[in-house]
Amino acid sequence: MDEGAAVRAGDTLAVLTIPTLSADVAQREAKAASAGAALQEAEHGPRTAEIAGAAAELAAAEAAADRAAKDVERLRPLAARQNVSAQDYDAARALAASTAGHRDALRAQLQLLREGTRPERVRAAEADARSARASVSSALATARDLVLVSPVTGTVTNRSAEPGEVIGAGQAALTVAQTGRQTVRVYVSEAVLPRIRVGQEVHALLDAFPDHEFKGRVIAISTHAEYTPRVALTERERADLLFGVKVEFADTTAMLKAGLPITVRIDAPLPAAKP
Repeated sequence: MDEGAAVRAGDTLAVLTIPTLSADVAQREAKAASAGAALQEAEHGPRTAEIAGAAAELAAAEAAADRAAKDVERLRPLAARQNVSAQDYDAARALAASTAGHRDALRAQLQLLREGTRPERVRAAEADARSARASVSSALATARDLVLVSPVTGTVTNRSAEPGEVIGAGQAALTVAQTGRQTVRVYVSEAVLPRIRVGQEVHALLDAFPDHEFKGRVIAISTHAEYTPRVALTERERADLLFGVKVEFADTTAMLKAGLPITVRIDAPLPAAKP
């Protein structure tokens, strides 16, 4: 946008870029997809085929443990009569213990599969998925913030950056003035201040157009005096107290410009005297 260009609220003013942002968004989206898949897996639990495979593996281990235990029982009397060596008998006993331990481990594993995923793991997976989605939202919000749109309908009054220029954080790229709603600050004395109210209608004239009256309204009244002596004690010094009053004009003529001198008249009649 060039200086002097008219813009409407929502118009794109400038587009900023961060070279690594696209890759960062893609990386966070991939992590979010992975976390979502992990959550679904935790919620669904083991598949039927996994449970069936674990059951088949357990059946084979139970058969092997039974064979090893029977071998030990068969060799026990033979070892007592020294018909087999002590070494063979000890090997059979060790094999029986090993196969029994393997069987017990597979039995416990099958039980866990049948019980499904623990609630703690599901909650942890949910937290990971939420965190990943929030990370994606944060990156997308950053991308949206790089597109500068006009918050108001007005005019571009200053362009501080050129295309391709690197700007720092907090540096202005464009300045947009809401020319249709001009404001001016006037100062009133302490005698007039109590008779002014927020929302009160005012009238104003430009020096060059004394026959064209502009209507406005009071939108703010200062609560602190300005242009005041450090210590206001005397009556003369108290008369120097001035209070700022902010006035807004809804200008459809585009005649009001920033910096133009304007004369504002505020009708503040004295309150009616009590009988």
